[in-house]
Amino acid sequence: MTISIGWFSTGRDDAALDLLTAAMEAIQRGELDARIAFVFCNRERGEHEPTDVFLDLVESYGIPLITLSSRAFRRARGGALSKPGEPLPTWRHEYDSRVAELVSGYPFDIGVLAGYMLIFTEEVCERYPILNLHPAEPGGPAGTWQQVIWELMEQRAQRSGAMLHLATPRLDEGPPVTYCLFSLRGPAFDSLWQEIGERSSEEVRETEGEENRLFKEIRRHGAARELPLVVATLRAFAEGRVRIEGGRVFAGEREVRGGYDLTPEIDAAVAPLLSGQG
Repeated sequence: MTISIGWFSTGRDDAALDLLTAAMEAIQRGELDARIAFVFCNRERGEHEPTDVFLDLVESYGIPLITLSSRAFRRARGGALSKPGEPLPTWRHEYDSRVAELVSGYPFDIGVLAGYMLIFTEEVCERYPILNLHPAEPGGPAGTWQQVIWELMEQRAQRSGAMLHLATPRLDEGPPVTYCLFSLRGPAFDSLWQEIGERSSEEVRETEGEENRLFKEIRRHGAARELPLVVATLRAFAEGRVRIEGGRVFAGEREVRGGYDLTPEIDAAVAPLLSGQG
């Protein structure tokens, strides 16, 4: 069946462009039976040059575009910035209520947070099933992709992955929907683990930072999987392999706890990229 997607993005960087492009190209090639009902952006033109480029891309595809500046909204209400670990301020609830009103005229089956830099409040999360991309496997490290990699290095982790989980007001804590895994051992990694030896991730960070070769290789393998995972997840919904009911994930009639494994599908998609052929 054709699914309708609500796309939420701050449009702040190339990754936001790449995510939207990957989804639209899959739709245009007939590989994804879907339509993007709208793109919502929490920035407006003139706030940030990369976002303007993103908005141009949205319009070039003919997708309905909805914008509401969260910065201007906050300033108009004299609200404070959100702080990690603290309850969201009042203006954030007011903002999300307005967002819900704006998108209500564009019905959608599933929402995707594609570089959206705000945490949704309960009102939106409870009204719509919305997926968020996280650069770790279910149960893996939380935080940004940089924080995830440093934690993997500190743990001397054997594997990593990426997942799409249901968005909740608690950052990176929603139930996993889909995921893929990859090994952090083998020809691509073994010599790089040897290079860092017994050094802690903090020591590596202080001396080499993100130029460390192991850090960069983990990121290369993780980043290569993110776009294919988003597209494959949406395809799984369109094909009826996965669905969400009452905040729970189902594969057919079976409830899936811990997410639906798309590793074989993603491995096939990224093999040419990681071998240097794509």
